[in-house]
Amino acid sequence: MRFSKTGRLCMSLAAALLLSSVAVAQQAKQVTIATEGAFPPWNHTEAGGKIAGFDVEIAQDLCRRAQMTCTIVGQDWAGIIPAIQAGKHDAVMSGMNITDKRLAVIGFSRPYATSRHVFATVTDKDILGLPSAGKLIDITELNDDGKATIEEIRKRIKGKSIGVQSSTNALAFLEQHFKGDIFIREYKTSEQHDLDLTAGRIDGIFVDYASASAASQKKELEGMKVVGPAFRGGLLGRGVAIGLRKDDAALKEKFDGAITQALADGTIKELSMKWFEADMSPPK
Repeated sequence: MRFSKTGRLCMSLAAALLLSSVAVAQQAKQVTIATEGAFPPWNHTEAGGKIAGFDVEIAQDLCRRAQMTCTIVGQDWAGIIPAIQAGKHDAVMSGMNITDKRLAVIGFSRPYATSRHVFATVTDKDILGLPSAGKLIDITELNDDGKATIEEIRKRIKGKSIGVQSSTNALAFLEQHFKGDIFIREYKTSEQHDLDLTAGRIDGIFVDYASASAASQKKELEGMKVVGPAFRGGLLGRGVAIGLRKDDAALKEKFDGAITQALADGTIKELSMKWFEADMSPPK
């Protein structure tokens, strides 16, 4: 069968368009996910430079379900949101809670985990006198009991130095409820304030519970102990989710669907028990 010059040209154009469409589809499945790599057990960097942790294993599972090829890379916490805004990464999975402040600049998937924040110290510090050990206080709408507990904590830690990671919900909480009463010491990573705590350079830290619990198991951090009540909600966040660019609706849909499946079949519970020894699953 012979084709005219025009026919051959049309076929060539059609083939080129088809190949282009395939290339675009393949490119759309290539996703770069940023994580801090210094916030165990959510994420950490191993001796050889490999990034591991709960966030990493969840990311791998979600990408498999969504049939995407994902590359997980390290990114300093302070620059993690600017990096995704600038298009350096497609997503962030780094124990990041959904907050109004973050929603103003990026989008989020549905939550894949929950978190709570606590004070921690070492056994020989006066801060061990914090009240309400084991209580969970939701600061979304503080009731009278919650307000009274925070006021009592304020009295107990007045004049103390409390370490906290910079650019976090934990820092915002300390500034809102205790600024002027305590010395707030900011650190680039949670690992840095853990070491300063056990070295006696600060009196306590305020941090994600899972991170504090994991840190206390390390030999070099022996003596670290969670004290007082745990806090959640409000400016501390509405659940841990995947950070995305606001206009990336297609990627959000893929991740939301994968998270829903991973919650339904118990994968998120299984991995959270592995990394946290507790079920960190959000409400379904």
